[in-house]
Amino acid sequence: MTHPAPLPRLSAVAEDYDLLLCDVWGVIHNGRESWPGPCGALQAFREQGGTVVLISNSPRPASDVVAQLDSLGVPREAWDGFVTSGDATRMELAKRAPGPALIIGPERDAPLYAGLGLTRTEAVGEAAFLSVTGPRDDTTETPEDYRDELSAAAQRGLELICANPDRVVQRGDTLIYCGGSLADLYEQLGGPVVMAGKPFAPIYDLSLAEAGRLGLDDLDRSRVLCIGDGGITDVLGAEQQGLDCLFIARGIHGEKAMGTDGTLDPARAGALLAEEGTSARYAALELAW
Repeated sequence: MTHPAPLPRLSAVAEDYDLLLCDVWGVIHNGRESWPGPCGALQAFREQGGTVVLISNSPRPASDVVAQLDSLGVPREAWDGFVTSGDATRMELAKRAPGPALIIGPERDAPLYAGLGLTRTEAVGEAAFLSVTGPRDDTTETPEDYRDELSAAAQRGLELICANPDRVVQRGDTLIYCGGSLADLYEQLGGPVVMAGKPFAPIYDLSLAEAGRLGLDDLDRSRVLCIGDGGITDVLGAEQQGLDCLFIARGIHGEKAMGTDGTLDPARAGALLAEEGTSARYAALELAW
């Protein structure tokens, strides 16, 4: 098993990279508040000439999520571009218009469907496919609340388009279920799943295209560093794309990668990633400059 190299400060390797593809939830905020240290690290990287593209598994288009970042106090000076799973997933949804689609998710994710010409149904028997962003009420519901509905859809062989591959995210001090947890259950029930967010290629294609729009046209992929706290999303996605990755071990994994002295334990971080079938070049408890 390969252990990631400890990287307590991004500044130690910043000159090796031109572009950061940085996860959002769990790295620079927790859904309730932003973290000054990580935001400051991104800002410092930009101040020395680097480019930062935020890459999120949010199921909403990036243009709709910017207001959330602002409300959480994420400074605009910390990033240059923003790409979401919602952006990548809209392409998949457009291919399947007009549907009808059976939509599972909270109302706040409605911007995902704007302008696509999709019709909606609440009946599995009438649906052409399912679109899932997460539980309809992510404060109380779990994937098991959807077993009957998903079982009926799987029996019909309907595709499930998952706009958020994350299994869980941290909201304040609580872990909440995301679309990926429902997609996992659907696959266990025998249903086909389509995802475009991390760790899948479409969101990386969009992110590198965004970097090109920002001036990095002939980008050397060895000078791209991905940053994220999700092993089966951020880290695996980077590995599959052949990109270096800094694993933020404290995110959704809490204290599991810490030693008895409260610092990063590279062996524990490596074991966490090995359990999820991936590995990272670097690891840190949190992003710092």
